[in-house]
Amino acid sequence: MKRIRDYGYKIGTMNTGKLNKITDVHGVKVGHQTFAKGDLHTGVTSVFPHNGNVFKEKVVGATHVINGFGKTVGSIQINELGTIETPILLTNTFNVGVCSEALIEYTLKQNPEIGRTTGTVNPFVGECNDMILNDIRAMALTKEDAHHALNKARVDFEEGATGAGTGMSCFGLKGGIGSSSRIIQYEHGTYTLGVLVLSNFGQLDQFRIDGRDIGKSLKQQLDVTSEPDKGSIMVVVATDLPVSHRQLRRVIKRSAAGISRTGSFYGNGSGDIVIGFSTDNKVPHNSSNGLQSFKAIHEDDINQAFQAVSEATEEAILNSMVTAKTTVGRGGKKIYSLRDFFTDDLTASFSDCYVKYYGCYDNFFLNYRQVIKRVTQL
Repeated sequence: MKRIRDYGYKIGTMNTGKLNKITDVHGVKVGHQTFAKGDLHTGVTSVFPHNGNVFKEKVVGATHVINGFGKTVGSIQINELGTIETPILLTNTFNVGVCSEALIEYTLKQNPEIGRTTGTVNPFVGECNDMILNDIRAMALTKEDAHHALNKARVDFEEGATGAGTGMSCFGLKGGIGSSSRIIQYEHGTYTLGVLVLSNFGQLDQFRIDGRDIGKSLKQQLDVTSEPDKGSIMVVVATDLPVSHRQLRRVIKRSAAGISRTGSFYGNGSGDIVIGFSTDNKVPHNSSNGLQSFKAIHEDDINQAFQAVSEATEEAILNSMVTAKTTVGRGGKKIYSLRDFFTDDLTASFSDCYVKYYGCYDNFFLNYRQVIKRVTQL
């Protein structure tokens, strides 16, 4: 599957990891369960911080609300205690409860002492509203679907219209799951920061690729009216950079810069939520009756992490769109993929003619009639 770099766009200046995905951070895995049939287009995506028991070996965690029109579970305790103690699940708005219950079941099975000799568990579930393509009122997902997403987690994973991203839309085009990573280098070591997004936000006329105003041309060619921004985005940030909870929260806030680079202004009805974790400092559930030691970078070194999360977030969003296939969903509603508007041989010429003539999009994107012809043949 081609990603945004395969079309000639290199977002930012920092180097990427081997896969250019969140799983470039060692130990991180991602799994999907997809439900796509008739009017039902939805699913679940899991993100594991490491290969061990996350409840017994918690990771430093933080959340940040850019715009709070969202229904996450678990964020209050994460910001109070500064740790994450379960895998992360992403899904649609009306299946947050089912996924929370499944995540609790998953953790209870691994840890029989929970609710007996120790306390309870704090699951984290994030969501976006996929009602445009999915019959969200059907609440089609079950606990078994969430368990499948947890059990399918692996290092290399699909992007686009899969898992929680199956029914999502972004800038009036198909959205979904996307990822990217960046390498951070210091004298004291080399580290990785990765981002995974569930994209479901934005207005078509505001859409931008690497600073270029693409949305207005697309809107004109498709002859559509831009809908108000009522969607959402979930951003998951992973890193092996040694940071404190406070530093991590500062880092993940900068994902907002990457979101805005694609054209978002964080509309009133958009729930824009970020969760992040560092795998470097594990926090044991049980006390050893001794002091705990934590490593952390100096504050003067944090700018590289700020840049990394901004670049990776921007590229993850574009990857979520260009890897997502055109989808016909609830009531026959069709949402086109961004990739249906690319031509392999014209990407470079777009950059050349952009400066000379703003209206050169016709040399970059396929003619609207050609687009319809191509899509109907899929």
